[in-house]
Amino acid sequence: MTKHFTIGMAGHIDHGKTSLTKALTNVDTDRLKEEKERQISIELGFAPLIQNEELHVSVIDVPGHERFIRQMIAGSAGISLVILVVAADEGVMPQTKEHLEILEFLGVTKGIVAITKIDKVDADFSALVREEIALELEGTFFEDSPLIFVDSLTKKGIEELRNEILSELESLEPLDSAGTFRMPVDQVFTVKGHGTVVRGTVYNGRLSEGHSLFVYPTGLETKARQLQVHNHEVREINAGQRAAVNLAGIAHTEIKRGDILIADPEIRSTKIIDVVFSSARVLSKDLKQRMEVKCYTGTSEVMGRLVFFDRNDVGSDSHDILCQIRLDQEIAVKRGDRFILRRPSPAETVGGGWILDPAAEKYKFGSKTIEMLRKKREGTPLDRILSYLKKEKGAVIKSIANETSLSVETVLDIAAGNGFESYKSGYITHESIEREYLEQVKRKLSEYHETYSLRSGLNIAELYTGFLSLYPRDLQEYFIQKYQEAGILRRKGTTLAWSEFHPHIPGGWNKRADSLLKEIVGQRYIPIDFQEQFAASGIPQQLKTDLLRYWVDRQILTELNDQLVLGKDTFNQAVSLLKNHFPAGFETGEAKELLQLSRKHLIPFLEKMDSEHITTREENKRHWLQ
Repeated sequence: MTKHFTIGMAGHIDHGKTSLTKALTNVDTDRLKEEKERQISIELGFAPLIQNEELHVSVIDVPGHERFIRQMIAGSAGISLVILVVAADEGVMPQTKEHLEILEFLGVTKGIVAITKIDKVDADFSALVREEIALELEGTFFEDSPLIFVDSLTKKGIEELRNEILSELESLEPLDSAGTFRMPVDQVFTVKGHGTVVRGTVYNGRLSEGHSLFVYPTGLETKARQLQVHNHEVREINAGQRAAVNLAGIAHTEIKRGDILIADPEIRSTKIIDVVFSSARVLSKDLKQRMEVKCYTGTSEVMGRLVFFDRNDVGSDSHDILCQIRLDQEIAVKRGDRFILRRPSPAETVGGGWILDPAAEKYKFGSKTIEMLRKKREGTPLDRILSYLKKEKGAVIKSIANETSLSVETVLDIAAGNGFESYKSGYITHESIEREYLEQVKRKLSEYHETYSLRSGLNIAELYTGFLSLYPRDLQEYFIQKYQEAGILRRKGTTLAWSEFHPHIPGGWNKRADSLLKEIVGQRYIPIDFQEQFAASGIPQQLKTDLLRYWVDRQILTELNDQLVLGKDTFNQAVSLLKNHFPAGFETGEAKELLQLSRKHLIPFLEKMDSEHITTREENKRHWLQ
């Protein structure tokens, strides 16, 4: 399989990065008119170094001027190897040191030092330059890196540098082409007849022509209409490659540098990130709690505030601080992504690190928060999955993989055991979430049964809605169905109750309720106004509706209308009496005479027989249906 790498050129302005790139690739990466006129790099430059069946290597030439530090950071995102360019006649300069520190914060671990402009110094001075550079690089990942003397005009040392690049790349693993495709956008432009085109270095995965894509953090959907690598059309691009993607159905104004192309919409946008932060070796002044910072990750630049939980300030050269960045705008990132922080004024790089949790929340200052963050940092893949599910309760496998920076295969392997449950296609939860939900339901139903002991149970839609902010509805439905099958819960129509619960009259009102019921059922065929009778009973008014429903549900009373009730047995006896006397049907007057009821009471009684399909009415006569 072809290996894909992108390497970067870094260093102080005017130390010869662009000339060295041209000497290696025969490509002049300064393409803008302003770059030609001022003879400095302003935008990122790209060139192919090696393109064969076994190896594809691209070079990024990043601007060296302090004013273009954002472009430098954007260009360094996704590189595997860096060439630190130092001019022999000037040595290590301030921007050299800043670029070096940025590269360390971005997690670059392999480098080569190219000492340029050797034609301007003699052999003795070259030896002094070598010693000076070696001294400056002590304690950095460049400490044991090869030092190559080169001259870009005469090509002296260029072949040696090329060979050293190949040697270093042999020991490096390419970026992951098996994961979900991600490409931070560092350039956006239009091509006549083609529309919007974006460029970037592919972080993860691979992308084929025609594949659907999403632009984050906006979430816009598009499609890869055409793919190019160094101006050559290709059918597929892979992690580690510099690539251009022609996007279908999207205007160039709808996407910008800092956005990210993603093949899977399961990744989320966020404004709060938990991070592991280390400060720069040298700071003009200490970092303060909630200070304003510029946060760079991928190719994005977003303002935000740095929030500490165990201190209120940080000095130079402080390492592995567990803290949080609260951003002014949304970004799309994953656990493990690198970031850089810069102070807006005075402008300087103040630190960097890696993202611990891309979907963080606001926490309180104190040791409990630090302990929680420490567990996030040190957790196993299982711990990370459980931590994510603790927030989401249930999630699709791809989302879990994205948010925990694990492969889909790893998540599937872990989810095959360890108490995980599949509750619909592609989604999992965990038995600890189920136990947590059951406890919530238990409290809710127990409180409901205590307050409304006369009711058969809580309306299930009300239960779902009450927990909707914590548990997705489909997950709740899965749990409830499981509890029903296990005999833990009992469902009756639209209500839900504990299986051992049975509706009952509150203990303090049993005697009065019995007296009220005797008065109602003791009236032969004569309906009772329930409200009047209830008001005289001394039972609290708030129990009226529930008590009536309780007796009706148990077939003790029958509601004739919204006022009148009759004992159920009495109602059935009256129906039998009419049927025995008038088997072929009866008229209203015949019923009135037989039951000895006033018209006020008779009409509701007859209409109740009609509504229960015992009789049907034809003008003034009723016929039996049962």
